[in-house]
Amino acid sequence: MKRFSFPKKKRLVSNEQFKDVLARSRRSSNGLLILYMAENDCGYSRLGVSIGKSSGNAVVRNRLKRLLREAFRQNQDSIPAGFDYVLMISPRWPKKSSSDATFKVPTFEQVRDSFLRLVNSSHAERKTKK
Repeated sequence: MKRFSFPKKKRLVSNEQFKDVLARSRRSSNGLLILYMAENDCGYSRLGVSIGKSSGNAVVRNRLKRLLREAFRQNQDSIPAGFDYVLMISPRWPKKSSSDATFKVPTFEQVRDSFLRLVNSSHAERKTKK
């Protein structure tokens, strides 16, 4: 089994990097995620994750960040290289369950499928607009 890593060079870490991607990006979303995608000159893909406080308490936000990073890490060979991706949780995502005040965290499969659909649709749109 091929082992994938997620070193620091594949992460967007500074505020300037995030602002740069948001300023020159293509945006797409679905019911769970919002994806901002912009070309880079690195030759490999980089990921940035931004989760607002409205997504839940620190435990929920950290869980969401781990799920998003893991979806990227496991699928970095199936997404096109040379792009920066910034992922956010959609405000339309139903955060609270109807029966109580606990937050519902999406499963890894939901996050992975949502991420891959967004990446594929963004790249398909990019190709048709050229």
